[in-house]
Amino acid sequence: MALTAPQTNNKLVKYTEEINKEVVRENMFSPYIGSSATSIIRTRYELKAGGEQINFPLVKKLAGTAKSTGTLTDQEEAIDNYGMRAWVDWARHAIATNDANEQKDSADIFGEAKPMLSNWAKELQRDETIQAFMSLPSESAPAGLGSSGGQRVNGIIYASATTANLDAWAVDNADRILYGNAVGNYSGTHATDLAKLDSSADKFTKASVSLLKRQAKLARPGITPFKTEKGYDYYVAFAPTTCFRDLKTDLATVNIEARPRNVSDNPIFQDGDLLYDGVIIREVPEIDSFVDTIWTSGIDGNLKTGGNGGARTAPVFFCGQSALVMPWAKMVTPTFRDSTDYQFIKGTGVKMCYGIAKTFYKDTSTSNLVQWGMVNGYFYAAADA
Repeated sequence: MALTAPQTNNKLVKYTEEINKEVVRENMFSPYIGSSATSIIRTRYELKAGGEQINFPLVKKLAGTAKSTGTLTDQEEAIDNYGMRAWVDWARHAIATNDANEQKDSADIFGEAKPMLSNWAKELQRDETIQAFMSLPSESAPAGLGSSGGQRVNGIIYASATTANLDAWAVDNADRILYGNAVGNYSGTHATDLAKLDSSADKFTKASVSLLKRQAKLARPGITPFKTEKGYDYYVAFAPTTCFRDLKTDLATVNIEARPRNVSDNPIFQDGDLLYDGVIIREVPEIDSFVDTIWTSGIDGNLKTGGNGGARTAPVFFCGQSALVMPWAKMVTPTFRDSTDYQFIKGTGVKMCYGIAKTFYKDTSTSNLVQWGMVNGYFYAAADA
């Protein structure tokens, strides 16, 4: 009797589907990732070989004056559009074992490796998303593209930015940056404005949320809300734990008096996102890790001790539609070691090819590179004593 056995590649289909789901759909930013232009993190899939750039077309709304009489001939308005290019690069990792170790372990190597590799990929994308929110727009290929470690984060990495880079970005995005709780803190010199932040006036509070929202609405062109329901606009703010703590404290009375009293829906009793003034505020603890270990002394945009009198500061990312773009050239795919030392060594890994970039357009009149869908806020954020 001839028995049919599945070919090796067929056995791996479920594994491929599962790791794709875990990495892409279970990432902490996943509720705000999608292929639609209305998504905060806008994906585009180009699953074919060749090329290292993917284009994202951006079109500004019409602003011409209405005509009542006379002809429209030769009065047409040109559509202001820009093609934003984003670069992709590879990310790979693997785990290896041999027959001797496998003999001692009752678990299947793929069963052991899959959750570990999945967690590694999710954490990589989370950290690179944070770096993209802090990056400075650039039309040049990212530094390190195609190197041993690769570089999937587009633009100028914040930790590598010079004083000139930071100040040029601040000037180009004057209506899309907020230092503390006063628009007047802005001068166009990034380090100088960070140094104004202090504990008495510049914590992240409910007033900060409303001010960020007004800045997003008043920016020109305006930052489009993440969604609109029944005529009301909703934005999303990603905040580090220290800023989230200060906001939660400031909202305590609001949550007692205005939110549902049951345990499951009131944030006093149940941890989770906060909601205030049409803004969803999501806590991202890892932003604080960047403040304490990467955006610190030794770089021009020092946040850890860059506030007033050496105070600790931290960023809040206030987002509307298409704040970031995330092009994919190769989805997460399992890989297997093919040099096996006479079938003694076994290895499994993952590979993927993608990029992530802050969305920006080039102003036709000034050539400024203006971020498209977000306001960068900076606030006093003391560490817990």
